[in-house]
Amino acid sequence: MQILIYGTINSVALALFSLGFALVYGVSRLPNFAHGALYVVSGFITWTLINSLGLNYAVSIILAMIATGIIGALIYQFVLIRVRGMEISEIMASYAIGLAILEGLRWGGFKGMTYTLPAFIEGSTEIAGIPVDYQRLLVVGIGAAVVALLWFFTHYTRIGLALRGMAQDERAAMMLGIDSDLMAVAAMGFGSMLAALAAILLLPLGNIVVEAGYNVLILAIAVCIVGGLGSWMGAVIAAFLIGFAQILTVVYLGAHYQMVVALLAIILTLILKPSGLFGRQKELEERV
Repeated sequence: MQILIYGTINSVALALFSLGFALVYGVSRLPNFAHGALYVVSGFITWTLINSLGLNYAVSIILAMIATGIIGALIYQFVLIRVRGMEISEIMASYAIGLAILEGLRWGGFKGMTYTLPAFIEGSTEIAGIPVDYQRLLVVGIGAAVVALLWFFTHYTRIGLALRGMAQDERAAMMLGIDSDLMAVAAMGFGSMLAALAAILLLPLGNIVVEAGYNVLILAIAVCIVGGLGSWMGAVIAAFLIGFAQILTVVYLGAHYQMVVALLAIILTLILKPSGLFGRQKELEERV
């Protein structure tokens, strides 16, 4: 039961980490390597609004998500739009931006274990004799709601349908009057807000540290590669595969092997099935 409960919690956390990355790549084919930095910066914005400006927690969360979404949109509008379509340049530019943000925070004094966000609900309960924090239960509940709302948004709203159209066939979508760059900005903004939501839900379980940005980026990349780049639901399924594999590794080998699982998942997927479980690339186009 412990493996089942904490495997589910860890899997939902991985899905939250990766949904924003998968959304941006699925729409614009842009690998946003600043994703982890946006995750961390949203946590610091929330902490600053609460502790320095004295704002209400709920108001701080909303403002932090909006601010992170705007930052993501500005990163695309002023930097990434100029290298879009050049794969190596996209990776280098987005990673450089993420690195500058994270190391800028470290240089600015945001380091150590003094920065924390309060839990939404204090305390814990027992499920089948296993103690579980209320915050972790909220992560599972809100994570499931986010996946459902994202599916509804992309299937039944005008902007969501435009994003799906861009993801499926960019040229056909442009012929129908959909602005490619506008949709890419929207995807970057939404993806950044999803990263902020993940941070706000998960950072109360620990401390806000710069190193979390690098870990989140690696985990998001692992989930998206295993699930198939461009497949949002593939990312959710891959999150459960990697999430349970990590918990089993913690139980039988040790906590310090968790990241090894993610890295092995990347390597094995690229060797055995480079397009991932639900990738859209044709099997004949894979170069093994």
